[in-house]
Amino acid sequence: MIVGGGPAGAAAAIILATVGRNVTLLERNAGPADKVCGDFLSAEAVTMIETLGVDLSAASTITAVRLVHRNRIATARLPFTARGLTRRALDEALLRQATASGATVLRGHRVGTIEQDRGSLRLNCGSLGQVVTDTVFLATGKHELRGAGRPSRGTGLVGFKMYFALAAGQREALRHHVELTLFPGGYAGLQLVEADRTVLCALMPAARVRAAGGRWDSVLDSLSGECPHLRERLAGARALLDRPLAVTGLPYGYLYAPGRRGSPGLFRLGDQAAVIASLTGDGVALALASGSLAAHTWAAGGGDARYHRDLAAALSRQIGLASAIHTLCLAPRLQPWVAAACGLWPGTMRLAASATRARRLTHIGRVA
Repeated sequence: MIVGGGPAGAAAAIILATVGRNVTLLERNAGPADKVCGDFLSAEAVTMIETLGVDLSAASTITAVRLVHRNRIATARLPFTARGLTRRALDEALLRQATASGATVLRGHRVGTIEQDRGSLRLNCGSLGQVVTDTVFLATGKHELRGAGRPSRGTGLVGFKMYFALAAGQREALRHHVELTLFPGGYAGLQLVEADRTVLCALMPAARVRAAGGRWDSVLDSLSGECPHLRERLAGARALLDRPLAVTGLPYGYLYAPGRRGSPGLFRLGDQAAVIASLTGDGVALALASGSLAAHTWAAGGGDARYHRDLAAALSRQIGLASAIHTLCLAPRLQPWVAAACGLWPGTMRLAASATRARRLTHIGRVA
């Protein structure tokens, strides 16, 4: 059983079905849905997605990064070619591929709890009733499942996501770039996705959201007032969602370490296994690679302990480095120095982008 139909769960389903295993995937959403995610696909993510059989020709192309702080802008070419694709489009394409590969995909079913039951795992699946199995791939992303919650505290940050149709001139100025704008206590990312839409993702302290009365328009006005470049980009833009997507309690730096008791037969994938800082743009790659690694480990006769050990060994350095960069970029006193250093030595951004890739995990979890 696979719980969750995001990139991690779908990747595991495709691989297991392809090697002839009987696999059922449960997805809570009955149809396509937007997700709080930057929609950034690194080179590793692109390779894995295409290897799984999904076409990315509709995705935007991203070859450079801009770091913005107040009136200072630093630009550098990325050490790889990235793509921009909404999670709505990506997740649906991966689920279609899972079905085509032979997996059973059941939509609109929310799993409420998971319990250990005499060596087995019991899932309470609402309208489907109870399901008992010996192996569960937990791929619920940012959503916790009762009985298998992550033992981690949040960071006190709130994430927002909104899609825009930019004015033509601003759209062309943004094309082929991902822009990271720093502001006190947070940062915002801006890039094009398919069909020339633009996604804005912002991460900020919860206190800032409360000070704005919890209103998105007030939050956006505040950001525009502090960030001239962002204000320019959004001038004349049209919002494409009625309201932004939001998420709280993001446990950046989390890396699952099974305790002595553990949960035999439970494989944690994606954000349920590790949460990397958003600014790295490697969350989707990590999810895909963890799903691939878990599927290959189980298909080869390995257990959850071996999988989690290999996953932690592959990710510990990357998660630690990403968390350090994330902390630097959040600190108001350090943000001017970060921007100045990147302006003087643009190669710093290339080095950071290269160092926070999931290359080792991608190699371990490569699709056969």
